[in-house]
Amino acid sequence: MGTAEDVTYSRVWPHPEIVEDLAKLRQNAPLTHCITNIVVTNFTANVLLATGASPAMVVTIEEVADFVGIAQALLINVGTITGHDAEVMLKAAATAHETNTPWVLDPVAAGAIEFRTKVVADLIRYRPSVIRGNASEILAVAGSVGGAKGVDSTAASIAALPAARQLAESTGAVVAISGETDYITDGKVVTSVPGGHEILTKVTGTGCTLGALIAAFLPVTESPLRAATAASAIFAAAGERAAKEAHGTGSFAVAFLDQLSLIGV
Repeated sequence: MGTAEDVTYSRVWPHPEIVEDLAKLRQNAPLTHCITNIVVTNFTANVLLATGASPAMVVTIEEVADFVGIAQALLINVGTITGHDAEVMLKAAATAHETNTPWVLDPVAAGAIEFRTKVVADLIRYRPSVIRGNASEILAVAGSVGGAKGVDSTAASIAALPAARQLAESTGAVVAISGETDYITDGKVVTSVPGGHEILTKVTGTGCTLGALIAAFLPVTESPLRAATAASAIFAAAGERAAKEAHGTGSFAVAFLDQLSLIGV
């Protein structure tokens, strides 16, 4: 299997560590501050509530620093970013860095448009705990050519793994790549999470809400690597279960929330 630094292993639900982490999440209901895109705000809040976290969507520049100091975790998602949003996000990230609040950066469509790519680069200076994206986004953030097409990935998740490991080593962040198999790395250890269902890609917000759930796990797990792995495994399991009872994308979204609320119960 190579050296200790090259070990790749899988954790799927119901792995004992993930069951333990989910129980901690539900017991503590961590206040998770989400600065996310307008397309997914409601769904993100519902996913966090279904899983056991406490969501808050504070986006005014006058309040954001104070709220970061109150929250136990932060998500910054650049999906529908404006100039004003960029100011809010940078202020939130700077505050998180000062207060040691763990946070997740979701660099939606990084590499596709110059403005957001620069904002993402500026945000990374404030040392996110986790950077989560699809393969093209991770390749772009790492300085590679990702072949991005809007918010969709044109690269397989495994193709971005070398770049993800390099990005993790250079930034100190855990890097989580979403795809048919999710890969999560701190630059040395790599975890792989298979599973999920293709219909997850047909419902707006599933990737973005995964970033929020990773953030919620950060204050209740022993490491960002474990937080990202737990969130990915729970998403995969809930997606598989929801797909079995759904009749289409609309009923899948409802079933997915139901399965997140029921998993582990």
